[in-house]
Amino acid sequence: MNTSITRRQFLGTTLLAAVGASVCAASARPPRILLRSSWQVVNIGDIAHTPGVLALLEKHIPGAEVRLWASADLSEEVIAMEHKRFPGLRIVKGTIGAAGKATNADLQETLDWCDFLLHGSGASLVASKDVAAFVKHIGKPFGVYGITHGSYQSGSGDKDILSQAKFAYFRDSVSLAQAKAEGVKCPVMEFGPDGAFGCDLRDDLKAEAFLQANQLAAGQFLCCIPRLRYSPYWLMKTSRPKDEVKAARNAAMAEHDNAPLRAAIIAVVRETKLKVLLCPEDQSQMAVGKEWLLDKLPDDVKPRVVWREDFWLTDEALSTYVRSAGLFGLEMHSPIMCIGNGIPAIVCRFAEQTSKGIMWRDIGLGDWLFDFDNEDEIKRLVPAVLAMAKDPAAAKAKAAKARAFVQQRQRETMAELKRNLPG
Repeated sequence: MNTSITRRQFLGTTLLAAVGASVCAASARPPRILLRSSWQVVNIGDIAHTPGVLALLEKHIPGAEVRLWASADLSEEVIAMEHKRFPGLRIVKGTIGAAGKATNADLQETLDWCDFLLHGSGASLVASKDVAAFVKHIGKPFGVYGITHGSYQSGSGDKDILSQAKFAYFRDSVSLAQAKAEGVKCPVMEFGPDGAFGCDLRDDLKAEAFLQANQLAAGQFLCCIPRLRYSPYWLMKTSRPKDEVKAARNAAMAEHDNAPLRAAIIAVVRETKLKVLLCPEDQSQMAVGKEWLLDKLPDDVKPRVVWREDFWLTDEALSTYVRSAGLFGLEMHSPIMCIGNGIPAIVCRFAEQTSKGIMWRDIGLGDWLFDFDNEDEIKRLVPAVLAMAKDPAAAKAKAAKARAFVQQRQRETMAELKRNLPG
């Protein structure tokens, strides 16, 4: 029998063995996920996206190694809060330059290290430029987790980038339909809950101290969040010039939008034993709550209404929400965090907030969604808030049903991510 082997056969066998060894080594180590998230810190909801997705990765892909690619304004205070929950989390910042190299060594090492880029939840494909650079220069797979699409905040080139994703999950059905109508093509395009549903940060000591100081007993108060049509970033970020058009719209609609919240507060105080906590989701809303809610309440109502005059971070806010009987107001992510933790929450919305509020219908909470551009829906708000206040068991059961649906989608979406990881 001829047992000789040619040089070409030897080299081919050696190459195959080397490739096989490399594949085995990659599959033997934990998968490496780079989460591109963390958009800004003036809003506790924008903060919540990141720890929400990190908690989902920890729960559903426990063997994975995860790093966070954060935006430049991620503050030391928020980093400390995130490290309290995720002590081993490595955080990098920076961008990929035109030549394909990162602007710092930490980001470059992380780009070389990762197997998969996951773009976290947001108002759009927020980091579309970073994702495009990653695709062009790094050439590794990526996916999109729980975004709104098709609003004024979406980029004109998002269609091409989204079409290159391994999966694209949209946090509301309107965004999903819009992406399909635009011709976005990627293997998996479905509804996927906002990452903030997974947020489980806590600062119980701060929350309990605040509640005790303000005589708010667990289960005996509702939270209420006011807002203006446009978030006045010119008041929260010194780098932003004042937008006169948006400021004028805010002034024109402030009474229209916050008067129904006042009516609900009055009804709760007069018809139940509950108190109401006026609290913020962004740094401008303490002033909004005082001017448009507290100062305009009747004298007999004010003693059972607590106004929080200082901003808080996501962990203290969530520790407060879970001790409440429920939440209502004009924001989105505090309700998301409530439902994610089994607390009833009513969402009021208007056109300026894009289509994200439609997710409440998508998760089975259409009865708790109120379009403030529709006067007939505004009329339904007070009865809905009273029903939540007067029948807490029914309200919690409704919240639990929505939470179960969200958790099922979380399992399914995380399973899809896992299928795209090595090993």
